[in-house]
Amino acid sequence: MIDRRTLIQLLGAAMAMPAPAFAATLPARRKPPRLRPGDTVGLVEPAGFTADSFDLAVVLETVRAMGLVPRPAPHLLSRYGYLAGRDEERGGDLMAMYRDPAVKAIFAVRGGWGCARILPHLDFDVIRANPKLLIGFSDITALHLALAARTDCPTIHGPNAASSWGELSWESFRGLVFEGETPTYSTPPGTEDRLVQRSGRIRTFRPGRATGPLLGGNLTVLAALVGTPYLPDFDGAILFIEDVDEAEYRIDRMLTQLALAGILGKVAGVVFGQCTSCTSQGSSTVGFTLSQVLEQHLAPLGVPAFQGALIGHVANQFSIPVGIPAEIDAEAGTIRILEPVVA
Repeated sequence: MIDRRTLIQLLGAAMAMPAPAFAATLPARRKPPRLRPGDTVGLVEPAGFTADSFDLAVVLETVRAMGLVPRPAPHLLSRYGYLAGRDEERGGDLMAMYRDPAVKAIFAVRGGWGCARILPHLDFDVIRANPKLLIGFSDITALHLALAARTDCPTIHGPNAASSWGELSWESFRGLVFEGETPTYSTPPGTEDRLVQRSGRIRTFRPGRATGPLLGGNLTVLAALVGTPYLPDFDGAILFIEDVDEAEYRIDRMLTQLALAGILGKVAGVVFGQCTSCTSQGSSTVGFTLSQVLEQHLAPLGVPAFQGALIGHVANQFSIPVGIPAEIDAEAGTIRILEPVVA
């Protein structure tokens, strides 16, 4: 029989031993399965509605062109004001897709506004137990951030199902979710007929490299979640943001909010993507350019930061795996994905 003193010595020796080799290989997050041709994918509208059934027919064809089988949610053509059905209906459609074992991934058809309204109707325990790729951007940012905060399941900030899906968008998405690739993204040079290109340019606010999990999305949606239980911890993260139809002073206001909330001071690096139609039209708000506003907020952070990645409301955009670690090079303007988003 082992006496108490000997038992304590044995326990101490066991605690001092290195962890078994397999412990280092355990996944840090619950990764969804990769997509394969013939897989069924759900189509949901967690925010705005689709008014024309012809538009939905094009979406179905787009998904089939990917080699996938679309499964429309019951309320896909519903309308409640400017929303695609009542909050309970839209939230219920999303949860039904997570509960259905035949559905391998979930596409948001479009953005708009309304995802934040369904967050109280989601069962994050069910989502965590059934990891699936959730794909979309713009207002879908609310879902990406909520899942990052309440589950350990990565998602894809990329084109909505109703997006144009140009070659760059498709290849970026296909490599991540079908092949399990870990690409390095860089904005392709412009093709304007001019001596020096202005499109496709990268602006570096502070050079250097940084590594951390990718967190972010639409700036307006992100700022609106500050103070809620649906915003993840940005400590050591690579913050990526984009926006559309926002004047420079409103971008300034939202970045100020993130700074005052302590979020900007936590991040390891920042990538500002595209800000489409972000030019003030009022004489009282003309003054700083967007790049000047960004420089005022990002350069003092002392972390690598750049502007110009293909993230946002543009015809072609990168698919960004939310919650997956990446390395950015702010001088080169690159985003290197460090591990697969799928199992």
